[in-house]
Order: sequence, then C-alpha cells, then structure tokens
Amino acid sequence: MKLLFTAALFAMTLSVNAQKTNTVFLKKLMESKPELFNSVLTHHDKNQIQILYTQVNRDAKNKPTFKNYSYNLDPHHYFYPASTVKLAAVIFALEKVNRLKSSGLTSKSTMITDSAFKGQTMVKKDTSAKNGLPTIEHYIKKILLTSDNDAFNRLFEFIGRAEINEKLKKNGLNDSRILNRLAIGDAGETAKHTNPIQFYNGNKLVYIQPAQYDPKAYRLTLTNTIMGKGYLDSTDKLVNKPFSLDTKNAFAINDQQKLMQKLMFPDAFHASERYDLTPEDYNLIYTYMSKYPTESDYPRYDSKEFWPTYAKMLYYGREQNINLDANIRIFNKYGDSYGYIIDNSYFVDFKNGIEYFLTAVVHSNEDGIFNDNKYEYETVCYPFMKNLGRTIYEFELSRNRKQKPDLSKFKMDYGK
Repeated sequence: MKLLFTAALFAMTLSVNAQKTNTVFLKKLMESKPELFNSVLTHHDKNQIQILYTQVNRDAKNKPTFKNYSYNLDPHHYFYPASTVKLAAVIFALEKVNRLKSSGLTSKSTMITDSAFKGQTMVKKDTSAKNGLPTIEHYIKKILLTSDNDAFNRLFEFIGRAEINEKLKKNGLNDSRILNRLAIGDAGETAKHTNPIQFYNGNKLVYIQPAQYDPKAYRLTLTNTIMGKGYLDSTDKLVNKPFSLDTKNAFAINDQQKLMQKLMFPDAFHASERYDLTPEDYNLIYTYMSKYPTESDYPRYDSKEFWPTYAKMLYYGREQNINLDANIRIFNKYGDSYGYIIDNSYFVDFKNGIEYFLTAVVHSNEDGIFNDNKYEYETVCYPFMKNLGRTIYEFELSRNRKQKPDLSKFKMDYGK
C-alpha cells in the first residue's frame, strides 16, 4: 500500500513540473507593447533573447502547480551565463557541508585556502566578515548580495569541478556545465586543478581537503559558441577573428529556472529530487538572495557602488534612483558579461498575493568585438530587463487566481 502511495505521489509530482510550455503568449504580450519591445523583437537573433516565465497557482492547501510560457527558448543555443552559475555553487557547497557534518564541519567553520598549482591563490582572512575570517556562509552572503567573483571561486574550489558537474546531472540540469573560476582568466589545465583547503572550529582542525584534479571535458552539443568578428586578448591587443566560448561555462535558461524552482518549492518535487539542505540553509539562501546590499552590515557595501537594486535586473533594470516597492521582494541570481545580461528570479508581492518565476537573457555587442567592455547594457539590455519584468508583473496583477497564496514562508528577517 505504501509503495502504491509513493508511486502516486511521484506521478503527481511529475505532473506538477512537466506542464507543456506555451510558446505563443510571451511573443504576443511583447508585441502588444511595441513602444517597449519593438527594437529587440525586430532583432531577436542579434539580441539573442530567451525567456521562460512560469505562473504559480495554489490550491486550497497552498500546494503549487506551475504553468510554463517561453519565448525563443533553445537549450542548445549558447549564451555566456556569467554569474548565474554561482547559485548552483551556493547550493552544492551547502550540500557538501551537510555531507561532511560528522567531521564537525559547518558553514561557519573557518575556511583556509592554500595553493598547490600555478595561478592559485591563498586566503587566510576576510576583512568583510565580522570576525575577519573566511567561511562558506560568508562567501555565500557575498555571492548573493553582490555576486562576488572571488567568493564563487572559493566555493568552486571547495566543491570541486567534478562534483559540481556530477551534481548538475543528478539534478537533471543536462544542458549545463561549470568548468571555470570567474574573472581570473581560468582556462585549460588551471581550471582542472583546485586548491587544498583546511577547516577549523576555533583552533581545532576539523577537515582537510587535498588539492584535486578533474581531467574531464564535459562536452555539450551547442551552437553559437563562436561569436563576433574580433576580441581583445590578455594584453589588450585586438585579434581580428571570432571569439570562442567553446570551453566556457554553460547554464541553459531551462536549467536555471529548474534549479530555482527546486530551491523555492522543494515540497513540489519528489523527495529524491530535493536538495540536501537544512531549514537553516534555506533561510540563509532566501534571506541573502532577496536582501539589498544596503541592508547588510557584514559584509558592508558602499551604496554608491552597490545600490539597493544593483542585483535586481528584472523589474528595476539596475536603475540607481528608483523607488523600491516595500511589498515586493525578488529572489534572484543575475549575470552580466561579454554583452550578456541574464536574470533568474522568483518574484513575490506580499500585498497583492503575486508570485511567479521569470528567467531571461538578452545580448548586445554592436561592434562585434569581445573583451573591450563596449556593450550596450545601458541602452539595450537593462531597459529590456526592466520592461520585461514590469510587463509580466502588470499581467500578474490582472490575472485571476482561484486561491490567494500564503507567502509567509518568504517573509525574511532583513535585520543587520
């Protein structure tokens, strides 16, 4: 009887998460607002737009079902995912901590990173932490608040490249791979080697992780990995040939949103599919994923460099002088690099009982030169993200719901 119940539950879970995707709605919605979207819709190949919007509908017991809508979605059409890969690293790092908890390791243990291969760097302190020491927990805060690259690189080294990619497959994220550290020119053999690490609780050594080597290549069948007409090399010299991203990280839009859905709604998935996270882990991620940099004391940020909406591309468009809606929180992970702007978000409006998932990418590189830091973020990408986020929000305001959701789970404590 128990076996039959489990099978039925699993079948129900599959039906919740395997809804057919509507490929028409978003196109018509954007076409209904030509003043906002005509310039990108008429150049959708150049701007490489992909969108996945998922409605969340609740029943009388507050259980969710998902309804998917996409525009130009193609898991095999490559775009550079930039910092969006960091959310996977946050989850997988906490899962590894939980697996090693018998050693005494926790996310608050002091993490001392050594070096053992060319290009590797050591970390023994973190002046942005209250106690001045690096920890998994503090790296996670920095990743989720302002997308700190070094913090991601340290989690990448802790998890290990092989385990990261095993976890992607285990979670059904089959159109993705994470191969490199970020912002340090990590490629080739250096990317395959990760640092030795030691963890301490006070003065007590609780866990030693030796240097690791991962020889695998993690091939994917992708198009669009060769781009543009030129690029600046490491010496800022112009190379007049297309830019290759064939050996870079990949994180498809559908995989990004699946990662987010399982994070925000673990109970909507079968127990075998859920992340191995504690309630404290979920609280940490939810809090700092939706928190503004200006609400944080440790780490503390200069509001001129990291203003409240710095990380909130969808809906706010990264505008500095924009009024915040106190009823809205956006749980998200964005990325920006090589002319790509990506945002993967779960959106909540507590006052109006609105929630939805929205994941999108847009690209602009008019001169076709990569690595020159000349991309049309301000004139093309940020406005598109803001307009898309607000258009979906306005539609959600008008959408009838049989049941108003109980969103209290997502009301976090943003105290300093």
